[in-house]
Amino acid sequence: MSTYEAGVRMDSGSRILVTGGAGFIGSATVDLLLEKGYDVTVLDNLDPQVHRSSRPENLNPNSTLVVGDVRDQGTVDKVVKEADAVIHLAAAVGTGQSIYQVERYVDINTHGTSVLLDAAVRTKNRIRKIVVASSMSLYGEGKYRCDECGKDRCPSLRDEDQLRKRIWEPLCPSCRRPLHPKPTPENKPPMPASIYAQTKRHQEEVAILLGRTYSLPVVALRYFNVYGPRQALTNPYTGVAAIFLNRILNDKPPYVFEDGRQLRDFINVRDVARANILALESRSADYQTLNIGTGRPTSIEKIAKRLARISGREIDPIISSNYRKGDIRHCYADTTKARKLLGFQAKVDLEKGFGELLHWARSQDWGRPEQFEGAMQELEERRLVLHPSTVTRRRKTLASARPRKHRRHI
Repeated sequence: MSTYEAGVRMDSGSRILVTGGAGFIGSATVDLLLEKGYDVTVLDNLDPQVHRSSRPENLNPNSTLVVGDVRDQGTVDKVVKEADAVIHLAAAVGTGQSIYQVERYVDINTHGTSVLLDAAVRTKNRIRKIVVASSMSLYGEGKYRCDECGKDRCPSLRDEDQLRKRIWEPLCPSCRRPLHPKPTPENKPPMPASIYAQTKRHQEEVAILLGRTYSLPVVALRYFNVYGPRQALTNPYTGVAAIFLNRILNDKPPYVFEDGRQLRDFINVRDVARANILALESRSADYQTLNIGTGRPTSIEKIAKRLARISGREIDPIISSNYRKGDIRHCYADTTKARKLLGFQAKVDLEKGFGELLHWARSQDWGRPEQFEGAMQELEERRLVLHPSTVTRRRKTLASARPRKHRRHI
């Protein structure tokens, strides 16, 4: 029996390193670790795209913060030597941005993970578990069913000719009829559609490969669309719920691509933090990849309207018919494996979760700049956002759109 296998169980007081632990998912995970009696060290570079202070106010004061980069071997060696286990969340996030910042995303996500794994191997008598944050984005399109052919399908991305015609649903490769979405299981072949997605695939595959080689238990969790308090509201590359809410609270309409009927799986950050701890403490999922979602699909248009409603604002979203290169149509989680191996099931429903997100957002110092339109301009300049007929039509629509009216929020 190896050193790792002999000592894999985590006990109260075990020392847990959380990379990216000052961030959105990281800080929620740190809170839960501390609540359960763990000794927590956070390694975070406090990227200004996400953070605005040297010690983020959301980071639990009972954790030890080490400001440093996951790519710096000396810093990583030092913090890993003091840890019993690692929850690896540090990453550059954003699918669209990754397409034109290729070197940065590969360097932070792929190279950064390799630095961490090198350190873990060199201290193999201590590190007993690594939990790696992966992403549903590596699937590309989700799983579908062709009712005409009676077969399940895993289509590739829709081609531009189809999107120019506003045929939004993926088509069966045999009969060319629209496909119907199904829950996406872990054995669906990965088809990354962005550099970010490709690097998340790198992270989980390299970590599990090395873990098996050295008998170091590794679990990769494929997060679906995570939302909740502490999400970076001014970061235009963060989750869609935060982007929509930021625009609504700045009296601007949420901007929706395609027809708004694309389906996603929105999971609350508290549920994700709980999944991280379950993966850390359980041996049943070692060397596995697991979906972390709710299994309940919701359309992007409904998300925009629900956020406007709970905000007390009568603001209709812009349904733009624009499309982004690399966007998928539908993907939501098959959660069978996480339930079976971890006993994990999401508990926070959307209504309650969005209420918590709104309450937190209103506690922030509003009047902060809303940066979505600048990000859109960057994507347009690189022809990563297109309209079925013209690009200029979208610019006119976005510039001229105004909310009808709004009620004063409480």
